[in-house]
Amino acid sequence: MDLSLALLCEEAHARPDGRFDVRGVFNELSAPGFPAVQARMTLVLVMDWSADEAGTQAFRADLVEHGGKRVLTIEGETEVSPRRIGGPAAQTRLVLPLEDVVFPHAGRYRFELVAGGDVHRACSLFLDERPET
Repeated sequence: MDLSLALLCEEAHARPDGRFDVRGVFNELSAPGFPAVQARMTLVLVMDWSADEAGTQAFRADLVEHGGKRVLTIEGETEVSPRRIGGPAAQTRLVLPLEDVVFPHAGRYRFELVAGGDVHRACSLFLDERPET
């Protein structure tokens, strides 16, 4: 499995033609204090699968703080269609709206995707403390 796209945004929608409409891509947030709650954000992931990975594939996306502690886990399965060798890769396209995500402290966070037997660094996010004015 190859991770071909990973991003955080305000909102995303998958179109029937395989394209995404994405609004408000970000990799930084600020809060007046911690722990902080992000009311809404969306994680977008696209996984490309090889011909020998057809069938049911489990995946897990972990939001991990700088010290390695998991803050949030999303688990699921996807059905990978058989493809001919040399043809286009089978894809799993995920739009995952997240609500009320709690960030315990300021600093760097990252999403890690565990799929196809490997851990893939997906996208990162930096949380900054900014007092309200």
